[in-house]
Amino acid sequence: MDFGRLITAMVTPFDRNGKINWDETARLIEHLIVDQKSDSLVIAGTTGESPTLSETEKLELFSFAVKQAADRSKIIAGTGSNDTAHSAELTKKAEDCGVDGILLVAPYYNKPNQEGLYRHFEAIAAATSLPVMLYNVPGRTGISLSTATTLRLAQLPNIVATKECASIDQVTSIVAGAPDGFIVYSGDDSAALPALSVGAYGIVSVASHIAGSQMKDMIHAYVEGDVKEAAKLHQSLFPLFKGLFECPEPLPNPSAVKFALTERGYQVGDVRLPLVSPSENEAAFIRRILSSL
Repeated sequence: MDFGRLITAMVTPFDRNGKINWDETARLIEHLIVDQKSDSLVIAGTTGESPTLSETEKLELFSFAVKQAADRSKIIAGTGSNDTAHSAELTKKAEDCGVDGILLVAPYYNKPNQEGLYRHFEAIAAATSLPVMLYNVPGRTGISLSTATTLRLAQLPNIVATKECASIDQVTSIVAGAPDGFIVYSGDDSAALPALSVGAYGIVSVASHIAGSQMKDMIHAYVEGDVKEAAKLHQSLFPLFKGLFECPEPLPNPSAVKFALTERGYQVGDVRLPLVSPSENEAAFIRRILSSL
């Protein structure tokens, strides 16, 4: 399964009552596929506010996205959690919804050791015939999937990729030891080009909601050997990459990108508690970034 080089981790649009806004979800999917050139969409990942989505909402989103995308973009379902049995069951249900792949975040809070991490991912992967992408994000989960464990998991037939947010060093090590066909994605927009330079394949992005087309150009330029043009595009987008997470103080994703989308005319609504929308100062900072693009 080729998920492509540019994957957008899609926000979940909400209405004024905090319910899923289905009309705007359809409009956003069109925007990401047609305007921002996303090869795949992650539905109900961290950027989609997975911790506050019910299982029913997740399954409805999976089915809706599959229908709306209509084979123009792959749909990857975020079914990971810190409960192995529940993640396996949700993964089975997601497969029944017709999704193209699964994203599994490393289990948070309960802090398993590396053997526990291996068995967790092994069990969930065994519950589906779909291709699985691992997701290592130590800053959120409190644990890190090691290079050795990632490479061990890469030997399983349907674990085909990882979204890596630990470090460029770890991306380098995984790429160096990975079996043929196993793909590494950067999970950090500002590290996308550096990760490509050490052998990563692409990016699972937040900024692509706003600048996906330019990011696709950056990736294409690098792949075609025009490193100078790729660097130029990276530098022009760097304020956006950093600003969506540090505006100017750290702001938990997806608060900033939802506000940015609203500024661009997409009524995606507020984030659900315990996240909060940007303050007045943060909103002004995001507006300045958008005006500079």
